[in-house]
Amino acid sequence: MSKYIVALFVFFFVFACKDKTPPKSDSKVIVKFKKEGVLSIKKAETDSTVKILDIEIADDDYEVQTGLMYRTTLETNQGMLFIFPDSQMRSFYMKNTKIPLDIIYLDETKTIISFQKNAKPFDETSLPSAAPAKYVLEINVGLSDAWQLEVGDKIDFELLE
Repeated sequence: MSKYIVALFVFFFVFACKDKTPPKSDSKVIVKFKKEGVLSIKKAETDSTVKILDIEIADDDYEVQTGLMYRTTLETNQGMLFIFPDSQMRSFYMKNTKIPLDIIYLDETKTIISFQKNAKPFDETSLPSAAPAKYVLEINVGLSDAWQLEVGDKIDFELLE
């Protein structure tokens, strides 16, 4: 009799513990661009405007940590501007970032001090600034070359209310 109880117990245990993976949802979280300001990039030599971008701002801990993670698109006329409370050596990486980027480091006078071009999606390699930075601008890969940006060029921005 005890053999039958053990067999019955094993039978129920095996079928009760079957993988009950919930069905996968087709819905994905989509993080959309939110225009929070306008930024202009100017050549140092001529003060002429190279490009005007719509920008999303990252200025608190959560936004700085998240940045452009999980985004699937970033338009040519869009960027993310990180605003820090002080100037110091900065380093970014591409964890959970799906879009290849150019990362532009700027000092407290909003002058470009260095670049990290062609930052590869999902790469967790440290991408440091060459000098202390207060601002960091992320744009689509290749645009800093296409716009012929150089160390010494400047930005200016206006936040929306």
